[in-house]
Amino acid sequence: MAKTVIGVFENREQAEKAVDELRDSGFDTNEISVVAKGGQQRNANEDGMNMDSVADGTTAGGILGGLAGLALGAGALAIPGLGPIVAAGPIAGMLSGAATGGIAGGLLDWGIPEERGRHYEEEVKKGKILAAIRTSDQKVQKAAEIMRQNGAKDVETH
Repeated sequence: MAKTVIGVFENREQAEKAVDELRDSGFDTNEISVVAKGGQQRNANEDGMNMDSVADGTTAGGILGGLAGLALGAGALAIPGLGPIVAAGPIAGMLSGAATGGIAGGLLDWGIPEERGRHYEEEVKKGKILAAIRTSDQKVQKAAEIMRQNGAKDVETH
């Protein structure tokens, strides 16, 4: 039975490192999802590079572009009460179908309780990066470990 490992990263670089390491450890890119707030005002990262803004007309791939092929399935969505977000991976389709329920509503399908989903939605609203991987029971511990080692907070398995 598949389970979801979910966590929050402070910045895109941490999320990119985690996704790269997950991939290098044998996780399928199709199992990995990332959600970020769109419309961010050109926040400089640690290298002095800027995150592109959906509001400035750039694509979702510009924000999630470094995430190891995830940008191919990325999409920009407008979530009521949250505003523009970008999502990549399987979660993008779930969120587009559950736009009125926000991120929390979309995460329900993966067994994440609504209360925890609202917490994760608030973290994205603050500009943090949400990452989730839907994988087998045998691999959830390794996925959680990789996420924590790369700076993820609030890492949980559902």
